[in-house]
Amino acid sequence: MAGQVDERFDRQSQRAELLSVLARLPDDQRKELIAEYRARSEAAFAPATIRNYRMIIRLFTQWCAERGLSSEPPIAPTTVAQWVDDMGGRLSSNTIETRLWGIAELHRSNFLPSPTRHRLVELALKSVKRRYGAMTRQAPPLGKAEVLQAISRLGSSRIELRDAAALWIATDTWCRASEIVAFRVKDIERQTDGSSLLCVARSKTDQYYRGAFAFLSESGTAAVLRWVEEAGLCDNDPILTKSQKGGLRTPLDPATLSRIIRRCVGRADVSAHSTRVGGVHDAFRLGCDLSSIMIAGRWSSPEMPARYGRRILASQSAAAAVSKAFEEQ
Repeated sequence: MAGQVDERFDRQSQRAELLSVLARLPDDQRKELIAEYRARSEAAFAPATIRNYRMIIRLFTQWCAERGLSSEPPIAPTTVAQWVDDMGGRLSSNTIETRLWGIAELHRSNFLPSPTRHRLVELALKSVKRRYGAMTRQAPPLGKAEVLQAISRLGSSRIELRDAAALWIATDTWCRASEIVAFRVKDIERQTDGSSLLCVARSKTDQYYRGAFAFLSESGTAAVLRWVEEAGLCDNDPILTKSQKGGLRTPLDPATLSRIIRRCVGRADVSAHSTRVGGVHDAFRLGCDLSSIMIAGRWSSPEMPARYGRRILASQSAAAAVSKAFEEQ
């Protein structure tokens, strides 16, 4: 333990020493270093991350302007703590932590110590969590049975064939919306039993193209291939694209995918993520173990699938089993 404390202390000391050296650099060298950091960030971060960062800085700058506070780094810890207080009750604790990441990144990009690590900010965040809770809102589940009912109501028009392919991919693969819309025809790998594997080249948790595979059932494969043939798609074309003849063969937006699912199932509360949650619920009901669920959803830790299935797990807990046993006596 002492070695761990010493190592952590050394890292903090080294970081503080580096920042002290950078602070003493001539202005022109410091500006060049900051410009290089920002250029490298553009290449290192996903476009969505960069957009989110810019939104956070824009919102924080606006918040400071309305209160006559400075938003220029270095930002005072008291200012950041006040911002956390103001967000409490309006935003989830996860969203607040993401916004604090933006403030920390702003300071890193200027080679300045981050005020988000100050004890005042840590206490403000703990206070918000204690007062409003830290539970994360979960997308409403959309199970296999409900999706299959929606598919059975679809006809054979171009848009319905496309929608059926979208629903099959969503319910079979348990993929995230960003992964679903990224699939291309060449990503389909046929199996001898009529099912397929879809190559997930990149995902939220795999930014370096290590790759993974998602399952697509025999019926799902047939529906996808019907749409591919109807639309005349080529190997490099996205599977899910516009349904109009002659339309640009560009991937659907994840928000559009969610709208398709809501329209097809007739529910306003679901999204493209709901089939991922629903798949976990179905798996727990069928008695699948957590490790197989993690493999199916390509999770690296059991935290998220366990969180998705906590309602189902509660009804399958030892307390539920004991209650049922005594009710049957």
